[in-house]
Amino acid sequence: MFKLNLKLGLALGAMTLMLSGCSFTLNSNQGVESNLPDGGIYVSTNRGDTWKQMATVPIISGTKSLVYTDVSSLVMDPSDSRAVYFGARDLGLYYTYNIAEGWREDAMFAKVTVNDIKVDPKDKCTIYVAAGNKLFRSTDCSRSFEQIYFDNNTGVTLNSIVIDQYNPKNIYLGTSRGEIIKSVDSGASWRTIQRLINEGVNELVINPLDSRQFFIASTKSNIFSFNSGTNTNASTTTTTADIEKNFSVDNWLALTDILKSSGLKGSFKELLFCPADPKIFIATDKTLLRSSDNGLTWENINLIPSEKDAVINDIVVNPKNCGEIYYVTNTTFYRSLDGGVTWTTRKLPTTRAGWKMLIDWSNGNTLYLGTKKLEQSNSIQQPK
Repeated sequence: MFKLNLKLGLALGAMTLMLSGCSFTLNSNQGVESNLPDGGIYVSTNRGDTWKQMATVPIISGTKSLVYTDVSSLVMDPSDSRAVYFGARDLGLYYTYNIAEGWREDAMFAKVTVNDIKVDPKDKCTIYVAAGNKLFRSTDCSRSFEQIYFDNNTGVTLNSIVIDQYNPKNIYLGTSRGEIIKSVDSGASWRTIQRLINEGVNELVINPLDSRQFFIASTKSNIFSFNSGTNTNASTTTTTADIEKNFSVDNWLALTDILKSSGLKGSFKELLFCPADPKIFIATDKTLLRSSDNGLTWENINLIPSEKDAVINDIVVNPKNCGEIYYVTNTTFYRSLDGGVTWTTRKLPTTRAGWKMLIDWSNGNTLYLGTKKLEQSNSIQQPK
């Protein structure tokens, strides 16, 4: 009787899930598959103690849901922390000016993957979006977009956008082919200022305290730094020498060996600045390093799992308190409030991987979590 009731219960449970629009597959080796309606974006207002799924998009006929969405990019407006943008894998661009009112969909990017989004730090209505091999710009708060750059090779992707916070006319792109491309006229014209050899640009990061300094993470997890030449009034530049200065690259340094000697291992995930002290953080999937002297020396931050078992997907640091560090894995949210001396852990509010994170720069208690569906290989779950 017990066996019969168990089988009947499982059958009824499966039927209920199918009727509700959710489904899962049980496997003795792999557990629950992450195709439940628990994707998209989650928000915490208490530093990760609790989370709420925010997946509603108001539309004319009612609402639509983003509960099955994988997040490819997630950014916040540097001048208005209420404005948040995220790219959905194969589903375009969404944004909000008040998360309590849900998300808005930008029809311009339907069914494409948005690789990066940046907002002009001095004009919140100017937004740049990289999708595939194209760069788009809006100057009317996402009401319309124009294409301002494309690569003739459709297999090349624009992986990273940087806007100079001192002079927003200076825009930089990092490509999967390895170019760093610069515009000094808000995207009207472009010039390659540096090329990586046999590797692409994964992420390009500007120093928030000095817009001439950059760090690059390559697709092979190599780290470089350089200084970019710039003219304060680039639009009025007339002489050849001044024009060339705007596109110069100085003090190019390969930092990978220095970082490895400090304990860096694994595949690159994130490089970020915390301007409060200031400090620089570099995360791979296995290690987390910190520099207090602008990258001259690095210290390895102790994590709870061993390097063999660590699976970091993304990190954020409170820009007003560099001791508040957060990172996510495929299953777990980690928080340190003492600079990595001790950690607390929480199970993620989703069966999906924690993939992208944001921290509200105006209120460090508020965190955003973007998720990604897990693929299952043997007994190990990997982000798809």
